[in-house]
Amino acid sequence: MKYVQPVYRPPSEAYSLLIQATVGCSRASCTFCASWLFNKKKIKEFSVRPMEEIEADLTEARTRYGENVKKIFFLDSNAIVMKTEDLVNLCEFTRAIFPRLERIGVYGCAKDVLEKSVDQLKKLKEAGLGIIYMGLESGDDETLKLVHKGVTSAEQVKAGQMIMESGIPLSVTIILGLGGKNRWREHARLTGIACSQINPTYLGALTLMLVPGTPLHQKAQQGDFELLSPQEILEEMKLLVENLELDGCIFRSNHASNYLPIGGVLSQEKEEVLKTIQMGLDQKIGLRPDFLRAL
Repeated sequence: MKYVQPVYRPPSEAYSLLIQATVGCSRASCTFCASWLFNKKKIKEFSVRPMEEIEADLTEARTRYGENVKKIFFLDSNAIVMKTEDLVNLCEFTRAIFPRLERIGVYGCAKDVLEKSVDQLKKLKEAGLGIIYMGLESGDDETLKLVHKGVTSAEQVKAGQMIMESGIPLSVTIILGLGGKNRWREHARLTGIACSQINPTYLGALTLMLVPGTPLHQKAQQGDFELLSPQEILEEMKLLVENLELDGCIFRSNHASNYLPIGGVLSQEKEEVLKTIQMGLDQKIGLRPDFLRAL
């Protein structure tokens, strides 16, 4: 099986079989992301792998691991960009050789989701696509412009709603601290509103960690972008959660980048989540030290 390193996958795909369907990110414009750096330095430029190569890797994996594989994640950062017919065929081929497969997952950028119709997404669900991970990052248009996300909040909300309408489970990721000290309130409030409009299956919060060499890292070094302190991150998370109105969505901040790992079904446990955040603010519970944080 062939991989173009480094590869990235969601934390929840830690025990999944990883298959390289696309290489790199189809956007690679976000100034906080390592994909920008890889694309700029031509370490990892975006491409869709030929179907015969992907199928050969799947066949090799079937020989190596047998038929008991339960979860597969198609790398890299945005496999949803593949032509719908190709991705449908790939999902069907995968399910045929792994009869006990329970889920196929992909990353999906909002812009590329919007290139598809709800009917096309439904075809992907029928073919076996079991989850799409979408990096919303922020619901604040000014913050999205700051990091060159290349998409508006309204476009991201529409993409998320299309996925949910199709019946494919959706995991949305947001980044605490992405607005810096200048826009943390707007970032938290508007991100909460955007996520509520989508009402995804899962919502995960990461905390910004600057990648050396990226434009946002350079801005911080020049004093043009200020990182939030751990306490300010908790204030932002509290404001975010206060603005979340979700039905059945599972919220998690257990990523290794976060200072305070928490979670719950917000429609049932919102007050408990807010109490836990307040305990962190009041220093009644310990926070993860910086040396233990990681992307």
